[in-house]
Amino acid sequence: MQYTGRMKTSTIPPIRVEPAFRQQVEQVLAHGETLSEFVENAIRDTVSKRQFQSDFVQRGLAAIDEVKRQGGGIPAEVVLANLQAKLVAAKRAKTKKA
Repeated sequence: MQYTGRMKTSTIPPIRVEPAFRQQVEQVLAHGETLSEFVENAIRDTVSKRQFQSDFVQRGLAAIDEVKRQGGGIPAEVVLANLQAKLVAAKRAKTKKA
């Protein structure tokens, strides 16, 4: 990553780990990769995943609200009853084959 002369940077707080874990981390570093680069990439990946999860949940909640607003959807009790009926039918079919 390149930083321009005008960009101010800040640091991530250091963390204490067991020496064996640090050694384990150092063993998985890519050729020429520093521990700092590894930690920064891990943090960036985690932030990205959490943002994706948050966006996914927000879209899901918005979709639920839209379905409710339109008066559509299938009640959870009906879905569960249908799934239960399918499970019972599958168990019966399995028992008949045995």
